Amino acid sequence: MRNWTNSLFSRSLAVTAISALCITSAAAQAPATARAGARPNLNGIWQAVNTANYNLEGHAAEASPVVAMGALGAVPGGLGVVEGGPIPYLPAAAAKRKQNYTDRMKLDPEVKCYLPGVPRATYMPFPFQIVQTADFILITYEYANAVRTIYMKDPGPPPVDSWMGQSVGHWEGNTLVVDAKGFNEDSWLDRSGNFHSDALHVVERYTPRGNDVIMYEATLEDPMVFSRPWKISMPLYRRLDRNMQLLEFKCQEFVEELLYGQFRKK
Repeated sequence: MRNWTNSLFSRSLAVTAISALCITSAAAQAPATARAGARPNLNGIWQAVNTANYNLEGHAAEASPVVAMGALGAVPGGLGVVEGGPIPYLPAAAAKRKQNYTDRMKLDPEVKCYLPGVPRATYMPFPFQIVQTADFILITYEYANAVRTIYMKDPGPPPVDSWMGQSVGHWEGNTLVVDAKGFNEDSWLDRSGNFHSDALHVVERYTPRGNDVIMYEATLEDPMVFSRPWKISMPLYRRLDRNMQLLEFKCQEFVEELLYGQFRKK
């Protein structure tokens, strides 16, 4: 219920933003090197191409946790996107992360189609669209119809903790810097059990590298879970497919049986 309530609130912000701006799809696909005022134009549809959603850290390929899926559910190996060594968990948190991995098919919020949180929304295997204005930047994600508003004028403290938190942005040269906080403790960072508490603070950096690549960095700080701040980095690629657009992935209906099948009237 909390997931859908937060989603509904975020969608209402998105509808308000799009209605006010009357942004066309052509404008949303403008090259990143074009100028939006005096700033880089990040408008477009982007996607990460890596295995970070399986595990942020480097990992070998492994068998599917669901035997019947065979190779279809196998985990591909990955070099990892964490800089400077492994994620610096506090001892108790490291034990919890290990238990999360063991019970991931029951505990991972992605299994139940809950909103992905930040930064996980960025590197899930789905595209997302950035719509940029001077006053705010809207990011819409194909996964679960998640949306996120980055305020370029600080609206004050987050009114409530939520799955996607509250994001406030500013420019440092050609880099969009986003300060995100106000998260609940329910989202995970990947499918391997990496997690955070409601004290999570994320600082993201989006730096264009030509027309079709954005270098993405996120520094995570959470004194309840990690011994120090740590950073991930990866490129995001513009989707250049003909007639590219976000399609629907309303996964809520895919998990109704999983979540509520036990309550069906017999």
